[in-house]
Amino acid sequence: MITFLVALCALIGGYFLYGAVVDRVFGVDPSRPTPAVTMADGVDYMPLPSWRIFLIQFLNIAGLGPIFGAIMGVLYGPAAYLWIVFGTIFGGAVHDYLSGMISLRRGGVSLPEIVGNELGNGVKQLMRLFSLLLLILVGAVFVINPAEIITAIFTQYVAGDDGVMPAWVQAIDNIMPLQWWFVILVFVYYLLATLLPVDKIIGKIYPLFGVALLFMAMGVLVVLFFNMDALPEITDGLHNRHPQADSLPIFPMMFISIACGAVSGFHATQSPLMARCLKNEKMGRPIFYGAMVTEGVLALIWAAAAVAFTGSYEGLASYLAENGNKPLVLVNDISVTWLGSLGGFLALLGVIFAPITSGDTALRSARLIAADFLHIEQSSMRNRLLITIPIFLLSAFIMMIDFNILWRYFAWSNQALSVFTFWSLTVFLARERRGMSYLMTLIPALFMTVVCVSYIMFAPEGLSLNYHLSVGVGLGVATIFALLFVRFKRTLCSK
Repeated sequence: MITFLVALCALIGGYFLYGAVVDRVFGVDPSRPTPAVTMADGVDYMPLPSWRIFLIQFLNIAGLGPIFGAIMGVLYGPAAYLWIVFGTIFGGAVHDYLSGMISLRRGGVSLPEIVGNELGNGVKQLMRLFSLLLLILVGAVFVINPAEIITAIFTQYVAGDDGVMPAWVQAIDNIMPLQWWFVILVFVYYLLATLLPVDKIIGKIYPLFGVALLFMAMGVLVVLFFNMDALPEITDGLHNRHPQADSLPIFPMMFISIACGAVSGFHATQSPLMARCLKNEKMGRPIFYGAMVTEGVLALIWAAAAVAFTGSYEGLASYLAENGNKPLVLVNDISVTWLGSLGGFLALLGVIFAPITSGDTALRSARLIAADFLHIEQSSMRNRLLITIPIFLLSAFIMMIDFNILWRYFAWSNQALSVFTFWSLTVFLARERRGMSYLMTLIPALFMTVVCVSYIMFAPEGLSLNYHLSVGVGLGVATIFALLFVRFKRTLCSK
C-alpha cells in the first residue's frame, strides 16, 4: 500500500510542482484575449465556464484507456505504477498542456496545423491524414466498446433469475442482435454531438457523466484503503509478472498497453476543442495539465484495484483468462462487490460514459480537422453535414473489422501520434529560445520514438522481428531524430 500511496501523492504533487514549471515556461498571459471571445461563432468557438471545460476535457481524453488499459497493463507488475506516475507528470500532462496552449495562442487551430507550423508542410499533410484516420478509428472503437458494455449491463438487469430474457427482448434480438441496436443508438448520438453547437449536448451532459466517472474512482479508492494488504510493493521487484513474459516484454509492450493513463497522442487532438472555449489563459494548467493528472490518478486506482480484488498479479491473470481476457467483467465485479448494487450501477454508468464521451469528440475533432484542411467554415449546418457524412460512413465501414485488430492498431497509432506531437512541441520551445526548456519535451519525444518504433518492429501485428533487433532499430531512429534536432538547433543559433 505504501507504493500506491507514494504514487498517488506523486501525481498530485506533480501537478502543483512540475505543472507550475511548465506553465511558467510557456508564459501565460491572463490579459490576452482568447479565441472563444475574438472568434466566437456560436458552434465551436464559445466561452464556457472553466469547471465545465475541465470536465469536458477530462471526459474527452479518458475513454476506456485509464480503466481497461491500466488493468491490462498492471499485469506486467509494479513497473506499471512507475509508468503511470512518471509518464503522466513528465509526458502526458506536458503533451496535453502545451498542445492546448499553443492552439489557444494560434486561434484554436487543430493538431495538424500545430505540427505543420513546426515541422513543415509535408509533415502537416501527413498529420492531417494520420490524425483523421486515428480519430475515425477512435470513433469506430468507441462505438463498439460502449455498445458491448450497455448490452452486457442491459441483459444482466433485464434477465430473470433463471437468466432467460423477456419475450419482447428476444423478439428484438431475433430481428437484429441486441448489441447492434445499441451500436445504432450510440452512432445516432455521435452524429448529434458532432453536428450541434458544443454547448447543446457536450456542454450540458458532460458534467453529469464526469460526476459518475469521478464517483466510481473515489468509491473504489476508499475501498482500496480497506484492502491495502493485498497490494504488492515495488520493493518486491520490477521484473515482468505477465503470464506471457517471454513473448511480451515490459519494454515496449507495457508502454503501449497503458496509453491514456500516461501518454496519449489522441489527447492532443482534443485539447484544441477546449482551447476554443477557454475564457482566460490562466485556466490552461488546471484544465489541460490537471485533466491529464486526474486521468493518471484514475489509471492508478484501477491498476491497484485489479490486483487488490484478485489478490495478486497471478490471480489477476487467472481471473482475466477465465473471463475471456475482458476487463469489463472484472470492472463489473469490482464495482458491484465493493460499491453495492446502486454504487456499482453508478460506477458502470461511468464506464459507459467514458468511451462515449471520447468517441463523440473524436468525430467532432475529425470534422474540425477536415474543415481546417478544406477551408470550409462550420457555422452553417449544411457545411457541417458536408464533412460529417463521409466521416461517419468511413467510421461505419471500419466497425466491420475485427475489434481485437482495431484495438491493437488504435493503441499503436495513438502512441505514434504522440511522437509527432512531442517533436513539434520540442521545435516550438527551441524556436521560442527559452533556454534549455525544450528538454522537457525532447526527452519524452526520444523515449516515445523508441517505444513506438520498437513496438511496430517487434509486435505480432507489426513486423514480428527479433526483440533485440527491434529495440535497436527504435534506438537508431531516435538517434537520427536527435541528430536532426541538433542540426536544427545549430541553424537557429546561427541566425
